[in-house]
Order: sequence, then structure tokens, then C-alpha cells
Amino acid sequence: MKVMKYAPVAGDVHVNTPLTNISIAYLQNASHFVANQVFPNIPVTKQSDRYFTYDRGDFNRDEMKKRAPGTESAGGSYDIDNTPTYFADVYAFHKDIPDQIRANSDSVLSPDREATEYVTHKALIKREKLWAAKYFVTSVWGTDNTAANWGPTGTATDPIQDIRTGKRTVLESTGFEPNTLVLSKAVYDVLADNADVIERVNAGQTPNKPAMGTLFAMMALFEIERIFIMKAISNTAKEGATNSHSFIGGANALLCYSTPSPGIMTPSAGYTFSWTGFMGAGAEGNRIKRFRREALESDRVEIQAAFDQKLVSADLGYFFSTPITSS
Repeated sequence: MKVMKYAPVAGDVHVNTPLTNISIAYLQNASHFVANQVFPNIPVTKQSDRYFTYDRGDFNRDEMKKRAPGTESAGGSYDIDNTPTYFADVYAFHKDIPDQIRANSDSVLSPDREATEYVTHKALIKREKLWAAKYFVTSVWGTDNTAANWGPTGTATDPIQDIRTGKRTVLESTGFEPNTLVLSKAVYDVLADNADVIERVNAGQTPNKPAMGTLFAMMALFEIERIFIMKAISNTAKEGATNSHSFIGGANALLCYSTPSPGIMTPSAGYTFSWTGFMGAGAEGNRIKRFRREALESDRVEIQAAFDQKLVSADLGYFFSTPITSS
């Protein structure tokens, strides 16, 4: 007997706005993930296009001259590079809700919400892992610091001086001082107990109130506007195998300049181009669909996300590779 495959009709497949709104709210509350926060998000209507970059050397050159009466003023221009491009790949994942599960639920809406949060969490993991592979590795940024050691050993370096050096290096090279520090969870924990940090944060600790380099104290100490901690984890084991969880951020740190006001002539270490022209997609290129799979007697909740994370200016970043080694 031939099994007929069920093909959803046009009325069955559509972007579900209420579920998409749930997904967006979940994205905004997922504080352990940093991929949506570090670099500006640029909504774009086309899946692929070009963007412009400028030679900062043209802006920083001293070319103004004295002007004699009746003469032309000194002038100049700057080069524009329109060859960089983005392409928003589409990623997708689904969760089926069998009719029997829905019928046995206390609320008929709960399975939809739970499925939406489940697929959105999968999307967050994918985005975070792509972010780490793109930005949180060596041989990407203008400087790789492999000598920093913020651990509690006799050969440890001073993280305050290391970060200050990184900020000065980027500022001297670009004219922009880093305003963002991204720390893996392991690096943050070590910094929170680092002797140099604690000494500067609070020299008057007591037994009942020990000194500790908290997040806001670090921001003031490092003179940095934003610090993000990568707390998200990922299970690398295949389904059915023993779970193997680890932090996505490893043991690294990134110091960079990320513009608070993205624009056509505004430099930033990175940008995320999100395809909002993808039918029904939100500002970050994500959308939720719900449609019927009659052959499975199930409703399918599916998330799709279309985006491209671009490293725009390598010299606006300074990377610390595993700065907590014990050697």
C-alpha cells in the first residue's frame, strides 16, 4: 500500500505572529547569551548586499594648512570600499506537538509556548556558537595576546595593566578606544578573585564582607562601558550518548570597540546583518511558523533565523587567548 505524503496547503503554513512575539521575548531575556548584545544588529531587507568601509587613515591624517588671502583652501577626500558583502544564511529547527500531547495538556496553548521556547533556545545556541567561532578565536583580530596570565600564580600578569595596554593599542591604531569587554565565564571567575583586581576594588575588606571584583566594580576599574559574560553552554554529545556539556566561550576574552549608534560611516569591530525582509521576520531575522503535519497527527512549530555576523574592522579588536593558564 502506497503511503501518501501530506503536503501542507497555503492556509496551513504561515508565520505565527503571537508565537514569534513569544520567541522575541525569550531572546531578549536570555542573558547567558551574548551574540545578540556585543555588536550592533543591522536589519536589512535583502538577503545579500554590499556595505561600505572607510580608510580611517584618511580621517586621521593632518592635512589642514594655513590659507593665504585669495587662495584655495587645502582639501582632501577619503577612499570608500564597497566590495565587502554580507549573506544572511537561513537556519531552521522544529518541534512537533502530537495531538495526544495537546489533548492531555492543562492548557491548549502551553504546548505551543513550550515548543516555541524550546526551538528558540536551539536558535540561541546556534547563534552563540557561530559568534564564538567568528570572533572568539585567535588570528582574527588586530592583536592576539597569548602572554596574559590572570591566574593565581607567581608568574601571573596584572589584568588591569593588560587591559589598559589593549585599550591603548587599539586607540593608537584606530583613534577609537575599546568600550566593550567580553569574558568567558571561566575568565570572569578568575578575575573576580584576582589579587590585583581585589586590591584596587576594595582594600578595606572584613571577614564578614570579603572583597570581590564584581561586574560593576570591574567596569569602573577597567574604565570600560560594557562587560559581557559568556555563560551559555552547549552539549556536544550526539543524541543517546552521554551528555558532554561545556561553556561555549571556553577561556578567552575580547576587548573591542562596538559602536552604540550604528551608521553608514560609523566604525565598529563587528555588525550582525539580520534579514528582516524574510517574510514575517523580526528585527533579528527570526520568525516562528506553525503548520499541520497530518501524517504525524501533529502540529509543527518551526523557527527560522536569517543573519550574517560580520567582522568589519579587525584592528578594533584585541583578543586575549586563554589568559588564565597556570603556567
